[in-house]
Amino acid sequence: MPTTRFTPSDVDELRAVLADTTASHPRLLVEGAGTAATTGGRPDPADAVVDTTGLSGVLRYNPADMTVAVRAGTPLTQVQAELAGQRVAFDPARGRRGATVGGLLATADGGPARQQFGVLRDLVIGATVVLADGTVAHSGGHVIKNVAGYDLAKLFHGSLGTLGVVAEVVLRLHPLPRHVVTVAVPGPAEEATRTGTDLLGRGIEPAALEWTPDSGLLVRLEGTEEGVLARAGAVEAVGGTILSDDAQAAAWAGVDAVADPAAPGTTVLRAGTLPSDGPGFVATLAAAAARAGADLAVSSGVGTGVHTVALTGGDHAAVLAAAHAAAGPAVTVLRHDGLDPDAPLWGPPPAAVALLRAVKQRFDPTGRFGAGRLSPWLAPVRDVPATEGVPA
Repeated sequence: MPTTRFTPSDVDELRAVLADTTASHPRLLVEGAGTAATTGGRPDPADAVVDTTGLSGVLRYNPADMTVAVRAGTPLTQVQAELAGQRVAFDPARGRRGATVGGLLATADGGPARQQFGVLRDLVIGATVVLADGTVAHSGGHVIKNVAGYDLAKLFHGSLGTLGVVAEVVLRLHPLPRHVVTVAVPGPAEEATRTGTDLLGRGIEPAALEWTPDSGLLVRLEGTEEGVLARAGAVEAVGGTILSDDAQAAAWAGVDAVADPAAPGTTVLRAGTLPSDGPGFVATLAAAAARAGADLAVSSGVGTGVHTVALTGGDHAAVLAAAHAAAGPAVTVLRHDGLDPDAPLWGPPPAAVALLRAVKQRFDPTGRFGAGRLSPWLAPVRDVPATEGVPA
């Protein structure tokens, strides 16, 4: 990790840092709260870190319009605490550890609420980013001049700090629900998928629909008390049990623990499949884990087809290889503590890899940001050895 750190406090300072250090610090690593330091690859040596935690605070909150503009280094928990009767309807497990809005956008993270509200990409209506040469670009939100042809929020979603630095974000808000209930329906993944599909087809509209081996199918319902209880009754009719407040909290904490475990030596991966293919994918990984002597914990979005898997003990590389074989490029390693340093983190490249590289070339032509992330999908733009650099 380079010892030089730049910690700008606003867009102007960030622009100046990037513009003034192109020669002295040609390779940069963007870092927020550090909760996703191992997501998306192993960064190559860099000349300096751009620390976004100084870019913190709410800029504008418009309750009537249900929008909030924040600096990207603001922890999501801080944003939620400053909203009155409203929320960012987004529940990533890393949020509890202080993950920043910009970091969550860059890593394309999400939680069970993606079932109803999507991920951060679906909630961001504007963004301000700063590119490698100090160019400030705006898209959407409250800005006057947009960048023609690009929706920056969607483009930077999942970019892993390889295109530029997200400086400010405008978020769409939702009301806090008046009533929340979780109904648990026991059963294996196959039954959970059938039940979840049936509930969705009947218009139950769960806020979250997640399966774990221990809890079964967790159906989170939000809204007015009358409406929630009516829908909960429909879930009870297919074998569900309404959880107490404590049991509800414990069940969702268990889901979070899969995505963000505390134990060292853990590998965490996330994969996307068709919802109907979810049980088969989980079974494939469970079999691979058994052969590899690894313990597997899993949480599956029954309605979204997003699966999170945590591995401890055994040969994690063999399980990751099975995931790549089953889900191809739709597998992301969120944490690789349990993998050999030489183990490949990415599987076969997506069909759009040429477009991926073209976007990188367009936004970061000198390869200044995030070398090593998304490798080998992102071919090196240039070959300049990193040094500690001369302070600007």
